[in-house]
Amino acid sequence: MAQVTMTVRTDAELKAVFVKLCEEFGMSANTAMNVFMRAVAETKSIPFTIGKSKGKEAEHLLKLFEENRLANADREELSLEEINAEISSVRKERLEGKK
Repeated sequence: MAQVTMTVRTDAELKAVFVKLCEEFGMSANTAMNVFMRAVAETKSIPFTIGKSKGKEAEHLLKLFEENRLANADREELSLEEINAEISSVRKERLEGKK
């Protein structure tokens, strides 16, 4: 099956916590996202209970998720065209930087 790249916007601190937890689970963040997406596709639902854990990192991660959700509640989603335009812009800048 063909592979594609997916871009996700998130808070830098949230990403750092997520990457650290994934490493503790013995997998990369990329692998964790693929596991999650496959589980959602197979079950057609979020395949786990979302709740607080006793672990400090998990509690911190849940707090960051909520803060991010609240901070972006009124944020307009980007269209596919806008996302593609941003990707093209970054690629162009990267190519120009190599010259």
